[in-house]
Amino acid sequence: MDQPQRIGRYALVRRVGAGGFATVWLAKDEQLDADVAVKILSDLWTDDEDVRRRFLAEGRFLRKVDSLYVVGAHDVGETEDGRPYLVITYADLGTLADKIKAGPLEIADAVRIITEVGRGLKHLHSRGVLHRDVKPANVLFRSIAGGDRAMLGDLGLGKAVQDVSQLTMPGGTPAYVAPEQVMGDRLDHRADLYSLGAVAYAAFTGQAPHGVNSLGAVMQIDKPPPSMTTLRKDIPDAIDVVVRRALEPNRDLRWQDLDSFLNALREAHATGKIPAGLIPASDVPPASPVIGRVDQETALSSANQLTQAPPKRSARGRVIAGVLAVLLAAGGGYGGYEYVLSRPVKVESAGLSVEALRDWSQKAEDTAAHRLLVANNTAGWRTDASVEGVFVQVTNATKLPTTSTPPPGCQPVAPDGGQTDSGQQLATFRYTCSGPSVTEQFRQLNSTTQLQIQVRDDNAKVRETVVNSVKYQP
Repeated sequence: MDQPQRIGRYALVRRVGAGGFATVWLAKDEQLDADVAVKILSDLWTDDEDVRRRFLAEGRFLRKVDSLYVVGAHDVGETEDGRPYLVITYADLGTLADKIKAGPLEIADAVRIITEVGRGLKHLHSRGVLHRDVKPANVLFRSIAGGDRAMLGDLGLGKAVQDVSQLTMPGGTPAYVAPEQVMGDRLDHRADLYSLGAVAYAAFTGQAPHGVNSLGAVMQIDKPPPSMTTLRKDIPDAIDVVVRRALEPNRDLRWQDLDSFLNALREAHATGKIPAGLIPASDVPPASPVIGRVDQETALSSANQLTQAPPKRSARGRVIAGVLAVLLAAGGGYGGYEYVLSRPVKVESAGLSVEALRDWSQKAEDTAAHRLLVANNTAGWRTDASVEGVFVQVTNATKLPTTSTPPPGCQPVAPDGGQTDSGQQLATFRYTCSGPSVTEQFRQLNSTTQLQIQVRDDNAKVRETVVNSVKYQP
């Protein structure tokens, strides 16, 4: 559609960028006589409530941070045809991606830019926001007296820390994204730190660390990228070691905070010496190669055991990474994303733990009574039989039930009692229902205590897998 000449008090001058969801325009704030950027949601997404919500969330994230090193949000509004727009800081000197196209940066300039971007990330993190898409195209430059200043922009993938600490949608730019973000794991500041390390690698060498172009390929990364000195002879070994440590696939082996990384980078540049106690990445034994072929039965069985703990790079973990990489690379990626999102997450409280489906993302807990509810609508669990999820509680009981009262709208299939391989007594009851089917299990933990589990889901395998994953450790 034709773009109007002005939006509100902003006169549009020219288009300066466009993506899949929005277009950015240079505009003139005529009341303040200032250049600004106006980011307007594409008319293709006007009716998509999720996209609109994410678009406006970017503005809220930007407003949370008062930083010289993060693009600011100055205004928000809606066009006459119903599209939301954000008024943000105008970066008049382009992006780091533009600079890298011309070749590697001077070492001192690269160190300065990475330091400034790192400060922006620190300010975001201090306000409880993760960026999740740090890359050269999102590092913008604004004129200042005597030069320029780097700023972080585009928080379209940004998330509040309390949200990403639960579960995440796999995403990001393949060449710069942290492996745990592709796996959909719980995220913390180290995911952004990895991406900043990847941006540093590109600034120093002129190319991205691993040369990957798909999220599936990111899953197969099992060691830091090649030494930057093989690509550029004047890179000091000290800087190479510092940057490559930020690019450890296992986040427990990375720098554990931005200050440690940035201070080490500046020290390496100033002294030319490897910071004390830092082992060169080339001296760390690499992980074993990814196992590329597993049968479907093994893959599905292993996937059912996955949780959202930090990656351990175990043999089984590498098997799963290989399977998910193949799935993400195939069929346009959508089947792979669906498979990744079907991986269970571990929820723990009051001594109870259960591996639950990702869309059962809410939980209500009663620590004193040892109860745990994980569902796609915890508030509606007791009143709406169509709500899927799992409820677990520890009760006082001396004997297993031989019969069980069916939930509302359900008919019993066949109860069965017995013992597990470990000798633990249990009784299991299964029901077909007007809503999701139900599996209910009682376990005799000791002479006076029972564990009761109820799972609602139409998929029998899901019900059995969730039931079997429940554990209680008083």
